Amino acid sequence: MRPGRHAPPQSAWHNEEVLRARIELPLIDADAALRVRKPEWLKVRAPGGPNYMRLKALMRAANLHSVCEEARCPNIGECWEDATATFMILGDVCTRNCGYCAIAHGRPVWEDREEPERIGCAVADLALEYVVITSVNRDDLADGGAGHWAATIRAVRRHAPACRLEVLIPDFQGSHASLETVIAAGPDVLNHNTETVPRLYKTARHGGRYERTLALFRQARAVAPALRRKSGIILGLGETRDELLATMRDLVDVGVSILTLGQYLRPSAAHLPVEKYYHPDEFAALAEHGRALGFTHVESGPLVRSSYHAKKQADTAAITSESGVASGTGHPRGQPLSNASLP
Repeated sequence: MRPGRHAPPQSAWHNEEVLRARIELPLIDADAALRVRKPEWLKVRAPGGPNYMRLKALMRAANLHSVCEEARCPNIGECWEDATATFMILGDVCTRNCGYCAIAHGRPVWEDREEPERIGCAVADLALEYVVITSVNRDDLADGGAGHWAATIRAVRRHAPACRLEVLIPDFQGSHASLETVIAAGPDVLNHNTETVPRLYKTARHGGRYERTLALFRQARAVAPALRRKSGIILGLGETRDELLATMRDLVDVGVSILTLGQYLRPSAAHLPVEKYYHPDEFAALAEHGRALGFTHVESGPLVRSSYHAKKQADTAAITSESGVASGTGHPRGQPLSNASLP
């Protein structure tokens, strides 16, 4: 082995049963799905501003991944131009194959013990006030990657102590110990996306379990009652309005205070088709329903993603939690908010 190269991970770290599993997406009538045309309010300007190019260069130089690129987020131009990114740890290959997700899936071979330090240094170099960290699912690792998560949180705290930190975590296959490892590292916001309604989990979210998602939030509330909890749902996979509202009520019941609602955009013809494009007025109405149900903040709009305006979401939720008046953002014409409050 050449000097400076990491030793290969020990086989005991990996769940071979998960790695051998073959998960296939359902067959899709691609021609029929493509007949649903994307409405005007979902069109965004192509990225390419100076800050976008600078941040892209920094990510490449530090050998870091971002969910903004891997998941083909439509807001990447706006957020990166404002020097804001969501870092993705534990590689860019996911052990699950969700029907809506653009991130590559397969057998991960990537393990980088130095990544936490590089992320901490990058956050400090960018002087970020608020950062979001997420990861692929690593069901092949014994702890689901929880130890790496904790090391990354601690590295950001060490290099950028004033920066607030939101973690968008996987479900760790329901492991209480893994979840508590992440919580003990001290994030400011704990985010786990519900993604869709219970009926569609088998079709859309392979490897995920709806009850496991709710159990994660129950445990987080029991372990760290003061830790702010957040979740997101993508719309347009075939859910009914009643199913969506019932899912929102379930999330309130398990202590979620911040909710994001956004339109599902099909990454390719190999992914699940879009069953419905929601009008911006429908997103605004759903934000109102969310506030009535008890969320302290609802970010709802066609282009909203879980980490979109994350700093503003956390700030607003904190203020409204103190005042007792719920807040929400429904984008009437599908237009993003001002960048003024972003870090």
